[in-house]
Amino acid sequence: MPSSITLLITGVGTGLLAGGASCAAVQGGLLAGAVTRRDPAEARVPARTSSTSAKKRHRTAAPSPSGRAASTASPEPTVGNLAPVGAFLAGKLFSHTILGALLGIFGAALQPSPRTQATLLIIAGALMVLFALDLFGVKAVGRIIPRPPASFGRLVRRSTKTTSMATPALVGFATVLVPCGVTLSMELVAITAGSPIAGAAVMAGFVLGTAPLFTVLGYLFRRSSRALSGRLGIATGVVVLAVAAWTIASGLQAGGWASFNTGSTTVAAAAPAPSEGGTGASDGPVRIDATGKQVITLTVTDFYVPTQFTAKAGVPTTLVLHGKDSGGCARAFTIPELGVQEIVKRDGDTKVELGTRKPGTLRFSCAMGMQTGTIDFQEDTR
Repeated sequence: MPSSITLLITGVGTGLLAGGASCAAVQGGLLAGAVTRRDPAEARVPARTSSTSAKKRHRTAAPSPSGRAASTASPEPTVGNLAPVGAFLAGKLFSHTILGALLGIFGAALQPSPRTQATLLIIAGALMVLFALDLFGVKAVGRIIPRPPASFGRLVRRSTKTTSMATPALVGFATVLVPCGVTLSMELVAITAGSPIAGAAVMAGFVLGTAPLFTVLGYLFRRSSRALSGRLGIATGVVVLAVAAWTIASGLQAGGWASFNTGSTTVAAAAPAPSEGGTGASDGPVRIDATGKQVITLTVTDFYVPTQFTAKAGVPTTLVLHGKDSGGCARAFTIPELGVQEIVKRDGDTKVELGTRKPGTLRFSCAMGMQTGTIDFQEDTR
């Protein structure tokens, strides 16, 4: 399964690219309410009284040296104090991290196969596509997008009018019940993580990724005109579609159904070794040892080297995963067709018995489908 650091980076990247804007469309009003709360004494003044008082102050204002009345109007309220924003995001981070851990536990109990994980990734991408279409204003899609009850939204918005610092934190915590489409997709990724730590890393990274843009976008949705919000929604939809395409492509590669890598070096099958001796990558990526067994060595760093092999069909074959300061998603090695899932040693060899293969192509990838490669088994015509 992917490392927690890789999943954290994946979550942060998704949050930066699509999560901030898309979740602000759903939760931006809540954040803006927490940030731009009015002074309670000011809020208790009836609108008519406030207006009358303002006019009176304007009429009785002392004239300026130029003979004009000095303005005593207060500036419009601004964000000013960012403490409520921090409280809101802290509550959101806490709830989503807990949710990610629970989803990771659920995924570990299920122990999904590589192709099941890949299918979940594709479903996550499909959800993103639906959410993007909803942002574009496609009414048919809007009817099937899951949304929280309107009464819940009104209740949470009313709660932002209080002055307690705990309130924005509780509102942020409650956003776990008001997910946007990208959040739902990341929840599926957390399930595929297969452990509580990795699942928590996915969701925590996602919230951290949304944090830089969340305040600005939430404020814009609160202050901007309806037309600007519409343009921002369309721009967000384009970004979400791009992330969806990347997620679906990763799922197709992780399931071994497609490969989009190009320009890789192909290593051809080797002749039988003249004698025993030597193991590992020094004897060549593809070799036949003295016992007649075919050995394919794949070097694993942060990448797979090489990514394309040509091997002999009809020969007992062992794949050696040679860890060389390996890290990232590459350590979570899978062969979807065979259901193989291995965590490659950081430094050392991990052996995978492939048996006697018939002619054909065997695809391998990391668990997230970001690193891929193929072994092309061919009949020996010599």
